[in-house]
Amino acid sequence: MQKELPYLDIEGAYGGFQMWFRDDRWMKIGGCAAVTACDASLYLQKYRSVPNLYPYDIGHLTKADYVKFGMQMKRYIGPRWMGVDKLSLFINGFGGYLYDRGVSAVTMVPWEGEHTEADTAAVIRHQIDAGLPLPCLNLRHRHPIMADIVWHWFMIVGYLQKDGLFLVKIATYGTSRWINFHIFWNTGFSRKGGLILLRD
Repeated sequence: MQKELPYLDIEGAYGGFQMWFRDDRWMKIGGCAAVTACDASLYLQKYRSVPNLYPYDIGHLTKADYVKFGMQMKRYIGPRWMGVDKLSLFINGFGGYLYDRGVSAVTMVPWEGEHTEADTAAVIRHQIDAGLPLPCLNLRHRHPIMADIVWHWFMIVGYLQKDGLFLVKIATYGTSRWINFHIFWNTGFSRKGGLILLRD
């Protein structure tokens, strides 16, 4: 069984990329939460018909407009010394943006990293089947395939279940890739990140 959500084509990139913020060093270093919130906004308006989330042309996504949008989102969920290292920080920051845009239909439910692998796989399938991507926070991780997404926010946008394996498709750094979920969820550390379950 395989399910992939449509996503965001921004001048050939698969969603946003924090390195586009050339004039803001902190956004380049630690803007992943703001970028994830931007991607969530774009997705919800483009594919779920939630109005007023993106102040530019939703039918013609450009890197220049995305950067301007990201600088607005930075005021709500911008980089900080220890990073946006808790689900509550994302929910409070992005929730503030939604409130200021007059959007009350969208809510967010935290799914902490302490949940079991089986329960989390089930909730990912449920969200993707419902047409909703999942903002995800990965903190520390022992496996080398996760090395470039440590202390990082990104989106889960699909799943593949076949021959006893469960894979998730992630969107980050303007690209996508598939990751073995068993490796993904079992970080090897007691302090974990988690998922945000969007509701619209």
